[in-house]
Amino acid sequence: MTDTTDLAALDGLLKSRHSCRAFTDTPVPDDVIETLVATAGRAPSWCNSQPWQVIVTRPAETEALRAKLLANPTSTEGGHPDMAFPTGYTGQHRDRRRTCGWQLYDAVGVTKGDREGSARQAMENFRFFGAPHTAILTSGTELGPYGAMDCGGFILAFCLAAEALGLGCVPQAAIAAHAPLLRDHFGVPEDRMILCALSFGYEDRDHPANAFRTERAPLAEILDMRG
Repeated sequence: MTDTTDLAALDGLLKSRHSCRAFTDTPVPDDVIETLVATAGRAPSWCNSQPWQVIVTRPAETEALRAKLLANPTSTEGGHPDMAFPTGYTGQHRDRRRTCGWQLYDAVGVTKGDREGSARQAMENFRFFGAPHTAILTSGTELGPYGAMDCGGFILAFCLAAEALGLGCVPQAAIAAHAPLLRDHFGVPEDRMILCALSFGYEDRDHPANAFRTERAPLAEILDMRG
C-alpha cells in the first residue's frame, strides 16, 4: 500500500496557502528568511541551472522602496517590465481573473463602479500590502522564457515554504512594471531579468482582504488523458 503521508502534508499546504493581502509589521528573523529561501531553492530547473536570485529587503529597505513605488505607481498592464505582461485574458482565464478580482473587492467593500475604491486597492500592490519584507526575483536574461518558467517553480516552493513556516506571502507581478526603477534602486545588472516580487511577513488574520479564498478548476478542465 502506498504511504500517502507526505502527499497529505503537501496537499494541506497547497489548500491552506493563499495570497496574503494584509500583513502585520512584525519583522521576520533573518534565520527564518534564510530557511525560506534555501527551501525554495530546492525547486527543479532545466539542467539544474537554478536561474533564480532574490533580493530580500528588511523593513527599513522595504519602506524606502515602498516610498519610491508609491511616488511612481502604474498598473500591471502598464509600465516597463523586463518580460512582457499577457496581451489579454479571454474565456475561462478572463472569467477566473474577474471572479478573483470581485472576491477581493467584495471582501474590502469596493462596489461595482467605485473607481476610487478600486484604485485605492490597486495601490496596495505598491505598499506590498503592508508586508515588512519583499523579495525581488530575477533570472538570467540569456535564459529567456525557460529561465522564467523555472522561476515559476521557485515561486511555488517559496509560497509553500512560507506557509509551512507560518508566514503569509503574495507573489506580485505589478512590481515588475517598475523594472527600471528596481534595477536602479538595487543595482541589478542588465544580464538579470526582473520577474516579480514576493512580499511576505506575518499575516494580519483580522483584515478582510484575507477573508476570502479562490476556487480551483475541476480536474476535467485540467486533465486530458490519452490512450
